[in-house]
Amino acid sequence: MSKTFPKDFLWGASISAHQTEGGYLADGKGLSVQDTRPRDNHEITDFTVAVDHYHHYKEDIRLLAELGLQVFRFSVAWTRIFPQGRGEINQAGLAHYKDVINECLRQGIEPIITLNHFDLPQALEDEGGWSVRTTVEAFTEYAKTLFEAYGDRVKKWLTINEPNIMLLVDQKILGHSIPLQEKYQQFHHLMIAEKYAFKLCHELIENGKIGPVPNISLVYPATSKPADNQASLYFNSVRNWAYLDFSCFGRYNTVFKDYLNQQGVTISFAPEDEELMQAHFPDFIAMNFYTTVTVEKPVKKDGMSDGISDQQSEDIMEWGFYKGYTNPFLQKNEFNWTIDPDGLKTTLQTLYDRYHLPIIITENGLGARDELTEDGQIHDTYRINYLQQHLSQCLEAIEAGVDLFGYSPWSAIDLVSVHEGISKRYGFIYVDRDEKDEKQLARYKKDSFYWYQKLIETHQLPS
Repeated sequence: MSKTFPKDFLWGASISAHQTEGGYLADGKGLSVQDTRPRDNHEITDFTVAVDHYHHYKEDIRLLAELGLQVFRFSVAWTRIFPQGRGEINQAGLAHYKDVINECLRQGIEPIITLNHFDLPQALEDEGGWSVRTTVEAFTEYAKTLFEAYGDRVKKWLTINEPNIMLLVDQKILGHSIPLQEKYQQFHHLMIAEKYAFKLCHELIENGKIGPVPNISLVYPATSKPADNQASLYFNSVRNWAYLDFSCFGRYNTVFKDYLNQQGVTISFAPEDEELMQAHFPDFIAMNFYTTVTVEKPVKKDGMSDGISDQQSEDIMEWGFYKGYTNPFLQKNEFNWTIDPDGLKTTLQTLYDRYHLPIIITENGLGARDELTEDGQIHDTYRINYLQQHLSQCLEAIEAGVDLFGYSPWSAIDLVSVHEGISKRYGFIYVDRDEKDEKQLARYKKDSFYWYQKLIETHQLPS
């Protein structure tokens, strides 16, 4: 197998606004649902300071240029542009991201902007959030504002980060559970908002390209039992294909519709929705991948549930459909996530075969408890091994015919994990702070920084 990536392959890294920026009320910013949501674990840091990328962005972008990044995926905080989600534009917020974009371009890095990454304005949530149609209208105006402000310099855009995860694990992401009927009305509104973004990007930005950005984890059946295969069919549809079929085909797929019917869920359509769904489509797919998922058909023993998986990413259960199962053939990391590099190749092949659109990986990475040595080193061999294994499968997928054009892993710099705070680190750049003490927020290059730097320079995986 070749160890060399195509010469035009795009190398990048990714972050989100609320997990890195801090400055949560700086320069007129409003509150988002991530600023206000209740937390089960009060021992971890919140997002008020995070790693203070808002004030350190020039330093961070210079380090990313030194790393050799060609693209930098980041999100805009909606509440910096519209503090209340709509209405008067906050010019200070608009100017901030103009400066960030210009700094990227000065350093030879192409920005890829995510319109929304889990941080809906709290003012819109108070009105009903994604359950009400007015949020679609507010998002459309917000997207239009960004396209008009930055479209002369930013040509690649992503829509709404991981709407499938936002709805699937609502308690963890949003801090509260959403009833099933409401959840899938939110699904429809999120997907319609995305369609408006496709439309506006193509209308307003010359040579503008835009794609959805779901978290895709291929779902395996636990055994060869027909019932377990049926379980994987349904969870693949509910978790993965429902979102991309809407984006790329403009339809509710048959398995997903059957799931909704069996659950007694009905979706309200606006008169223009059918036409909108079938008229506007993405240019590429951005895929976030961490691991695969394994499920079985849930059964009851002596009237009791026989439990669900003990693995964080498979902690799901819907009676009559699927139940998480810990895959015995996969290793786990220290945060109880399975590691499945081979599954990345299979997922890429499945995705490309289904949609036949170019793909860029916009998240993939290993969260770990990195340690800063007394002489300012971080020896994260475990992260290098993880990335090496997954990039090897990316090469195999390319050789198998998948149009994979870029890799932008999670994350460029350390950030605050939604579930584990700053203790769970992903970045190529270490930020010196802990859960309670912000310290000086000094930046240090990890061993993985130098490994990735060489990979970008040579386009070759080390032997």
